[in-house]
Amino acid sequence: MKLLKPSWVSHNGKPIFSVDIHPDGTKFATGGQGEDSGKVMIWNMAPVLREDDEKKEHIPKMLCQMDNHLACVNCVRWSNNGLYLASGGDDKLVMVWKRAALIGPSTVFGSSSKLANVEQWRCVTILRNHTGDVMDVAWSPHDVWLASCSVDNTIVIWNARKFPEMVSCLRGHTGLVKGLTWDPVGKYIASQADDHSLKVWRTVDWQMETDITKPFSECGGTTHVLRLSWSPDGQYLVSAHAMNNSGPTAQIVERDGWRTNMDFVGHRKAVTVVKFNPKIFKKKQKSSSCPYCCCAVGSKDRSLSVWLTSLKRPLVVIHDLFDKSIMDISWTLTGLGILVCSMDGTVAYLDFSQDELGDPLNEDEKNTIHQNIYGKSLAITSTEQLSNTVIENPEMLKYQQERSAAAATAQSSAHAAAEQATPKLTSVVNGESLEDIRKNLLKKQVETRTADGRRRITPLCIAQLDTGYKASLLLGSASKIEPMKALDSRFTERSKATPGVTSAITSITGMTPLDGRLKDSVSTLKSKDESSSDSEDKTANINKNLSFTKRKAELMMEGGEVVEKRKKGRPRKDKMAVSMAPPFPQATPPSDRDTGRVTMSPAAVLKLPTPSLQKSFSLQVSTEPSVFLEVENEVSQVAGSKLSQIRCSRDGRDWDTLLPCSILTATGSSDVIAVACEDRMLSVFSSCGRRLLPAMQLATAPSALHCSGHYVMVLTSGGAVFVWDVQKQTATVKNQSLQTIIPVGDITVSQTLLTQQGVPVVALTNGKSYCFSSALDTWALIADKADSLVQCADFRSCLTTHDAPVPSGPLAVMQGRNLNGGRLVSRLSTAPHQLQQSLTSSFLECQLASARVLLSPQEYRYWLLIYARFLVTEGSEYRLRELCKELLGPVHKSAASSWEPTTLGLHKRDLLREVLPVIGQNLRFQRIFTEYQDQLELVRSK
Repeated sequence: MKLLKPSWVSHNGKPIFSVDIHPDGTKFATGGQGEDSGKVMIWNMAPVLREDDEKKEHIPKMLCQMDNHLACVNCVRWSNNGLYLASGGDDKLVMVWKRAALIGPSTVFGSSSKLANVEQWRCVTILRNHTGDVMDVAWSPHDVWLASCSVDNTIVIWNARKFPEMVSCLRGHTGLVKGLTWDPVGKYIASQADDHSLKVWRTVDWQMETDITKPFSECGGTTHVLRLSWSPDGQYLVSAHAMNNSGPTAQIVERDGWRTNMDFVGHRKAVTVVKFNPKIFKKKQKSSSCPYCCCAVGSKDRSLSVWLTSLKRPLVVIHDLFDKSIMDISWTLTGLGILVCSMDGTVAYLDFSQDELGDPLNEDEKNTIHQNIYGKSLAITSTEQLSNTVIENPEMLKYQQERSAAAATAQSSAHAAAEQATPKLTSVVNGESLEDIRKNLLKKQVETRTADGRRRITPLCIAQLDTGYKASLLLGSASKIEPMKALDSRFTERSKATPGVTSAITSITGMTPLDGRLKDSVSTLKSKDESSSDSEDKTANINKNLSFTKRKAELMMEGGEVVEKRKKGRPRKDKMAVSMAPPFPQATPPSDRDTGRVTMSPAAVLKLPTPSLQKSFSLQVSTEPSVFLEVENEVSQVAGSKLSQIRCSRDGRDWDTLLPCSILTATGSSDVIAVACEDRMLSVFSSCGRRLLPAMQLATAPSALHCSGHYVMVLTSGGAVFVWDVQKQTATVKNQSLQTIIPVGDITVSQTLLTQQGVPVVALTNGKSYCFSSALDTWALIADKADSLVQCADFRSCLTTHDAPVPSGPLAVMQGRNLNGGRLVSRLSTAPHQLQQSLTSSFLECQLASARVLLSPQEYRYWLLIYARFLVTEGSEYRLRELCKELLGPVHKSAASSWEPTTLGLHKRDLLREVLPVIGQNLRFQRIFTEYQDQLELVRSK
């Protein structure tokens, strides 16, 4: 762990009441007191993260300063999509900011220095309803609503899709409301106030779900803020400023029954802010470990503690981090960095490593946990949650109406299918229900009794169990846990710090001063053994100013596996493979194979079959226009040389020419005619008979010859591939050997073709097909009949009735029957949904990549739209946003941008216009739809 206090983050010595890191991690906002108004400032994150960037003068530290608030700003919060910034202040207003196009650097109003705004942020709406200071604001999941609370004892819910519309005003508190937090699943919002209560409200009807008062009844005095937080799995709500046995705590409220049996204890003064890490973690390099959460707690005692819920004591405690109370905490979206601000006008940044916190679960794993616990995930917003959402975009409304009409048509068949569906899996493990297991584990929680008989329960949060995971605890082991020692006694009592030591740090992992940038050195001493008693700890604390405590991190449940863990990765082929007819006709193997020749080794020279010499032959090489070729060998003999004739008929016009050798094979297109002779010479003519290239000598006899447009391809019997662009008189593929794609054995070439864009394609008898990419300078696999991705991919739901059939491009030709077989197998597949989803996603991405490498624009467009429908259907927001970002490109021209406006001759922004209606069919992506539609309009107007 590293600690930094960047001195350049400042409101000119005035208090900083709030801090929030942008979702993309590139900037952060602070809110607080200005000279004679409220101040919101946006800062660059790069100089905080990297010392080199901090030293470079051309890298800006401050990005923008906004002084619109008339009084102190108490809270700043970025929307989840990063487009908006909300701020609330003592002027009773909530302002929503959005970045505007940068006209040019502007000097900060009233500043005598060279301070300039690098970014322009303008206030797009002002929300007026509160009659007192606004203390906190919070965006709901997916930015459907914005909530604000005030000293007027109310919470106001705003329609974030249609500012400044007010959805509801929640009344019930009898004191100043100073904190808000949304349930990550979107079912509840919680608030905490000075009336010694924490209230949970339902989002479905905006009525109170529960009123919790017991943990706060002893609370005396007040704090400026009461920032509570909900865990990312939604199971626990942690409050600020609670009391237990006259000691300050952060109260843990369980979602199940709103029980208040656990708390975080140890701070000497009231807890002001609690903030859960947005990530859920698992033990590093222990795939069988159970997930756990991470929580940071700040207090009026100027100290910060960071807890892993898999440990019984805090991961790190930093004493006297500031000169005044901690006011706000913000985690980076990666979960490894944390910014803390204080009333003393400074901020601190803590940088953790994955070795200290663990491996964060990815979004799919996180959504799986939500799915298992609540039956729904954040990836797809429920109908209930969006039932009262106003659709602000008329285009979005049109697509939603089309979707509703289609859904109504399919409703009857869906009901019939639902009745025949497999019953839900009963949550039973070894004859005992998961809920019973959970209750039994709760009974095992270790508790201690204080002198007056009150209970103090060690935090032992129980994860919601499901049959896909080991039955283990989210917050530690029930069998070996010990009573919590109030963080530890060193934290409870004020440290007698030596002069020059300003921050006392208690850590299980140790502490590294950050690049020498910490203004004061940090002293460390070795710790006592963990088994020492509280009294021994107190004695040790008198003699030692600082110490590190070391503990074993093995707090996992030690019992055997409750359920068998599913193995990750692709399923075994022997379980998934289905016999398929080979998609390509078998080529006749070389004759010398039949004579008992030894199997070819990798270093051996390939020997492919060649056409047999014929006296004469004819063929049609083009239908539009109609082009026929007639070849006759040995038509005459001149000076001892036998002449051969090729005659071409094009729309009734004939031409012919003579060659001084027998012709083995000939082919052509509407543009060129190619002829290969017995002496390994290749000749190329125009459609009117004019020689276009000099006679070219091949190293070995030709095995296959193709023409497409103005391209000519030759595959020699030695396994070398050549492609020439006759129009440009250049070679696009130069002597590329098939040795790299033909493995050892009796595998040979079954089919070859040349695309209209000059890409050579080779199919092998093992069912694999390759094309050579000149851009990538390699052979790329484009089809494989044994690929389990093809066999299990199920994208039928992404095909609409008005979809055009699969384009008859080179990809469809090479995959052919194999692709249709894959769809058939998908109906029979019994793979779990998550595995099926991953297989389908991988397959569609392979199709896109193959169409691109084949330079096939129609097929690329076809698979792109199917892929977009799949992402929308499955709720893959990150991939969908990345796809849209790539198609849109930079809105403003930049010399540094390497973005190409076209792909395969298709304009990317035209493709985005086709993708947007697909996005518009899912209301959960309304913000993405509107964002990119606006950007396209902006680009078009330029």
